[in-house]
Amino acid sequence: MGILDTLGEVAGAVAAIEGAKKLDPNAGLLTEAAASVAGFEGAGALESAIAKKKGETEAEAESSDADSQADDSQS
Repeated sequence: MGILDTLGEVAGAVAAIEGAKKLDPNAGLLTEAAASVAGFEGAGALESAIAKKKGETEAEAESSDADSQADDSQS
């Protein structure tokens, strides 16, 4: 886990806390803590999903390139 991943998760937590404060200006510490955990976990899950999708896309591109090269060599 790199520093950029951690920064993304912290940014998600901060955004979630600010969102909770806007929805409920009288939100207590427990509400803010729950929002920060949800934002932290949500940002981490989002980054993981993006990385997984990027890996799948790259794998498909490599597979497509290999198929193209195989077709070219058979011609």
